[in-house]
Amino acid sequence: MLSSNDKKLEKLDLFYQPSVAKPKTSAEIISEARNALRTIRTQRPFTPREDQRKLFGPASSRTPENRPPSSFSLHASSFEPSDPRPISRARLSPLELKPKAPASPTTKKDLCLPFPKPPVDPVKIRRVSSARARFFRAAAQGAHLPDRMLPPTERKKTVESIERVMMGTSMVKINGTHLTESNAIGCLKSHPPQLTYDGGFSEIKEQEMFKEATSLPSYLRSRGDQGKRNSRASSCPNSSDLSRLETKAVSKDNLQDENTETEVDDIFWNTKIVPILHELEKEENIEMVCAACTQLHHALEEGNMLGNKFKRRNILLKTLYKLVDVGSDPLSLKLAKIILALKVSRKNLLNVCKLIFKISRSEKNDSLIQNDSILESLLEVLRSEDLQTNTEAFLYCTGAIKFLSGNPRFLNEMISKDAVEILMNLIKQINENTKKCGTCFPNSGHLLVQVTATLRNLVDSPLARRKLLSVSALPQLCIVMGQYLDDADVCTNIARMFSKLTSYHDCCVALASYSRCYALFLNLINKYQKKQDLVVRIVFILGNLTAKNNQAREQFFKEKGSIPTLLALFRTFYKLDLHSERRQGEGREQPKAQVEDVLIKLTRVLANLAIHPGVGQAMAASPHVVGLLLTMLEHKSVDDCEELVINTTATINNLSYYQVKNSIIQDKRLYIAELLLKLLVSNNMDGILEAVRVFGNLSQDRDICDFIVQKNIHKFMIALLDAKHQDICFSACGVLLNLTVDQDKHVILKEEGGIKKLVDCLKDFGPTDWQLACLVCKTLWNFSENITNASSCFGDEDTNTLLVLLPSFLDEELALDGTFDQDLKNYHKLHWETEFKPVAQQLLNRIQSRHTFLEPLPIPAF
Repeated sequence: MLSSNDKKLEKLDLFYQPSVAKPKTSAEIISEARNALRTIRTQRPFTPREDQRKLFGPASSRTPENRPPSSFSLHASSFEPSDPRPISRARLSPLELKPKAPASPTTKKDLCLPFPKPPVDPVKIRRVSSARARFFRAAAQGAHLPDRMLPPTERKKTVESIERVMMGTSMVKINGTHLTESNAIGCLKSHPPQLTYDGGFSEIKEQEMFKEATSLPSYLRSRGDQGKRNSRASSCPNSSDLSRLETKAVSKDNLQDENTETEVDDIFWNTKIVPILHELEKEENIEMVCAACTQLHHALEEGNMLGNKFKRRNILLKTLYKLVDVGSDPLSLKLAKIILALKVSRKNLLNVCKLIFKISRSEKNDSLIQNDSILESLLEVLRSEDLQTNTEAFLYCTGAIKFLSGNPRFLNEMISKDAVEILMNLIKQINENTKKCGTCFPNSGHLLVQVTATLRNLVDSPLARRKLLSVSALPQLCIVMGQYLDDADVCTNIARMFSKLTSYHDCCVALASYSRCYALFLNLINKYQKKQDLVVRIVFILGNLTAKNNQAREQFFKEKGSIPTLLALFRTFYKLDLHSERRQGEGREQPKAQVEDVLIKLTRVLANLAIHPGVGQAMAASPHVVGLLLTMLEHKSVDDCEELVINTTATINNLSYYQVKNSIIQDKRLYIAELLLKLLVSNNMDGILEAVRVFGNLSQDRDICDFIVQKNIHKFMIALLDAKHQDICFSACGVLLNLTVDQDKHVILKEEGGIKKLVDCLKDFGPTDWQLACLVCKTLWNFSENITNASSCFGDEDTNTLLVLLPSFLDEELALDGTFDQDLKNYHKLHWETEFKPVAQQLLNRIQSRHTFLEPLPIPAF
């Protein structure tokens, strides 16, 4: 038996130790296999790619009559001929100009000149866009428009241009007429050179030029005396009167500027736009029409005619709508881009989004869409248009974006153009509208299917995941699931997204920190218990959340009905599994693998939950939990379903770690040992390893040790020492260590060359695995209890090997002189100092104190 000191050492260094929470390192990855309580890894549920591009896939829960169509006809007649221009909702207050009685010119007190208006900056007079200003100047210099548009017989005579303007003097000369400076400025502002549609200047008659000057009061035409103005200051208009007069003057200025711009627009329209429209109407070659559309878009952009405020917009749109009937996808994309740039609304916005959606259904058109930058136009629709007014248009717009997001070529472009932020903003708006109205609208559900499917495709990008975290997207998505719990399509898409996101640590932490997600996932499991594609992902997500987060394990366990919900789902799919086996025996094809996949993910969640001490002990004491796990081992073989059997065994291993009085695992330990025998004799090394780990926990009980010896399992454990696999050797050595606690079982180590194999493990793995080396030394320590001679105990060869190995391994410079990175060096040093060194030093002292270097004398012959 162990001495008191050794027993203290053994208590401090149990065979299985629970993992200590600390940051993930490369050293930790190596030691994961040594933890008694281990998480289980599994593959993410497979999502097959849809063969056809549709709003709703073949697995959709929506019936054809309850969902918008993906196929439809679209013609020029589908568009409204006149698209409404925006109406300003701002109401201007009327100017309250109260007429005043004219002052008597004879009364000095009442005579007062109003403050003269400062001259207007000449640059303001020509406040037009730089593009159109060139045409303005060309017309002012007598330039003529093309003969094709303006025949010589219809040209108007241009008036004389402004001869000179003398701003530095009190007199200016305009078209041969001398005016004062203030009158000249007023004349320029009131009567700017008028441009007609044919590019000629309209005549400005001299009497019109003088109209304002002759109508001015005498006191405005006379400069007056400065002293008199000062003496009449008390009768001057007050500040409010001046403000109203100034507002009226500014309004006149703006109106005159608009008139100037409008007539410059006329020139630009006739010279740049009309010729292209004629070409579009007459040209029959599709490539030439497409080129003309590109030219038209550039011209409209150059003339600042895009948007919804251009007065000839409806004429332009009618021409574009007619070309939709041509039925060419390249041309339709060109048309759609221009129509969207003209900011159409309502029905026309819906139809143009449908047009793009229809074209995007064919994957061969993706290159055309990319070349014409249609994606940018679609995102602009979602960014700038009103959601509630254009829900159906948004549906087809996001449907097209969803198709494109499935093409990896668009992934970076979408993310760089803020697709993630735009789509999340839509989701936020829908959440707010739903909360405000207290109900979920069907159209919003249809739209959410497209938006969530797009995001599901985008989250493959690390940049997209970072953006989602930056805008707190995961809680918003959980809110959507909660509000649209009855919409299986929306919930499935978000579950697919979460199954991807929670495979990454930062996203997993973000979702786990949203405490309401656990109750939400349980509600989904209860509601869609037989919907495999949804529940398998929910369970996979729960497995990810509970894999590395002890707080998540506790939070989930504390949710009302958490474990019963998992067990109910387990029973449902276990029955489906049995049913599928019977039907498969009858020759009917059933998705047996899909049913098993749910069971695999469920056992993983149970195994991860069991790592938490409080949760693990409660589960180990639950007959329902343990009963279902044992049922799996009873009816499944590792050859039929490898992952399910191994996961079930790993879950039992975690539960068997807890040595509590009311543990069902402990009560049924002999039956569990019987079930594990068939796994031990299988050809599956992963299955064998899991079974050995369970025996490592169970063999702490004497009756299991007796069972191991009776069934010759100890010989199998000794044979595993030759596996040259560190984890297998570690687990097998753990079982042998527990067996050697009983003195009457020491002899079993001499069977099958057990001592030699242990020494070989120490020699082979010692310098790289101090935990395994420690376990070997502990086993040899237990075995050598009460020995009187080391050679008689271990044998001469193994004793000499130990006398060489142990001193070298106890030399820190030699033992830790490995080519490892700093992280691994610290890891090895920690285990060398805390685990191996104390036990190895005591074992070496025992061997040296009970070993003689004298050679025995030969027996004399008689």
